[in-house]
Formats: sequence, structure tokens, C-alpha cells
Amino acid sequence: MAVFDGAATGEQVVEVFASQAKGRTFVITGAGKPSIGSQIATLLASASPAHILIASRTASKVDSVLDDIKQIDPSIKTTFAQVDLSDHDSVRHAAKEILAAAPKIDVLINSAGVMALKEYTLDKQGIELQLSSNHVGHFLLTNLLMPALLAAGADNGARVVNLTSSAYLISPFRFDDWNYSAGAAYDPWTGYGQSKTANILFAFGLTKRLQHRGVTSTATHPGYNTDTQLGSHLTVDDYSAISPTRKRNTGKEFVFEEPRFKSLSQITATTLVAALDPDIPGQSPAFLQNSQVVEPEAHARDAESVEKLWKLSEKLLGQEFSY
Repeated sequence: MAVFDGAATGEQVVEVFASQAKGRTFVITGAGKPSIGSQIATLLASASPAHILIASRTASKVDSVLDDIKQIDPSIKTTFAQVDLSDHDSVRHAAKEILAAAPKIDVLINSAGVMALKEYTLDKQGIELQLSSNHVGHFLLTNLLMPALLAAGADNGARVVNLTSSAYLISPFRFDDWNYSAGAAYDPWTGYGQSKTANILFAFGLTKRLQHRGVTSTATHPGYNTDTQLGSHLTVDDYSAISPTRKRNTGKEFVFEEPRFKSLSQITATTLVAALDPDIPGQSPAFLQNSQVVEPEAHARDAESVEKLWKLSEKLLGQEFSY
């Protein structure tokens, strides 16, 4: 089996694992153009999936992606579902639409997100917006889509891939003050770091509960790219705050991995490995970086934190999910 590294491209991954995409259904969140999600969607289209469904906030940013897919292969079914992941009512409505359109989901890629919001912002439920959009909304959507994931899991297996970031190193999950003392303790990078730690903990918790039913989960750090709009509101000076913020939170320095920056093609590779490589379910739960499974730091995988986050997420949603 091919072994990929930090220089791998999404095209290379899809070419090697094309058989793992053929005839399958993929649901991708936050795939408006330009984004990692939109690149993943169009690359998958070259491998003859049966259905690509994009769940995103803004239809106008997704229309061109769906058009691109149709140009690549007009036989692929394409669907758009509008969702605001920071609005629990919107997520519940979108989940019903998605289940109606895709009663079996082979791969769910949770790629939507926001990064380092400069101002402390709450969603309509009163949850800090990075935690809400990056984790809580995806936690709710994933669990609501579980009937379709379990349907695929009972057949050939189903996967949930959470896009995280090496920014998880900036902060453990703040169980004692997850909402930043009503903003008094907030800073942008701690907020982002906590939400990215949550993405990994969620992958571990989901696999623990559902691996025996054919559903596994991973978290992927795709790398850094300046062409997507994720960090368009940030300056060079803003990024310089990452290391001192980690030092303050953990006592450790932040070191960017190599390659520091990736092309739009390379930025998709690690997530596509997680979604397609047939060896990954057997290694799950897992954290992937530079297309390889690596062990995340303890705060993103310890069993106590995994369970505490699951219970907190249920509390924030006012709903329990038992399997």
C-alpha cells in the first residue's frame, strides 16, 4: 500500500484509493469555495462516488462547487443542504434534509470551521462561537446523522473525519471555564485551540462508542494554506501570538511542523487519506498529520477528557446520545 507524507497531493491519494470512493456517499460540511472542503469535493468527483452532499451556510459559495462536480462527472448525484452549525435549530433541520437525501452515508467529513475570532462572540444558545461552530454543531449533526452512518457501517463500514489543527496544542479543553468567564478570560487563539482539541476528543469518543457497529472516526490536521478564507481576517502580528499563548496555557513553546505551508492540492491529502485509506478504520480512533497516523498529546486523547467532553456536549445540546 502506498505511503504518503507531507508533500503528498490530494490527487495522488484519490488515484491510489479510487476504489474506496467509487459508488459511495460523502457528506462534507463547510465546502463553499474556496476551502479545503470544496477541494476535497471536487477531487472525490474524479473517483466516481455515487453522491456528494455539501452542507454549508451559503448556497452561493457552493453552487460553483456542485457545477465543478457535474463537469467532472455528470452521473454523480449532488445535493446542497443549508446549515448554520452555530444554530442548533438549523442543524436539526439540515439533518432531516440530509437523511432524506442520503439514507446511507459512507463518509462524513466535518470540515467547516472558524478560526481565532478576535472578539468574544456567543452563538444564539450562549456558547462561545468557535466552540459552537467547530465542535458543538458538528457533534450534534454527526449524532443526528447516525442512522445513515450506521446503515453504511453495517455494510462496508462508515467513517467520520473531523478536521482539526495542530493549534490543538495551544490549549487543552477548559472544562472548568469552557465559556471564558463570560468573555473576561477570552483570547482568540485559546478559543481556537480549545475547539480543535475538542475535534480530536470527539473522534476518540465516537469511535469508542460505535466501532463495534462499523463506524470509526479520525481527526486530521490538514496543514496551513493561505488561499482559503479561514484566516483572511488575521494579520502576521496576529499569528505571532500563537506561541506565547501556548506558553501561557501549557508551559510549552509552539513549533510549526514542516512543511509549514501547503498548496491547495496538498492541503487535502491528509483528510483524503483518513476518508479513503482502507487501513485507517483498523487504526482508529486516530489523529493524522502529514498523511500519517501520529499520537496526539495526552490532553487530546486521555479517556477522562474524552468522556467529559461527550457529557458536556450533550448538556449544551440538552440531548443525550446513547449507542
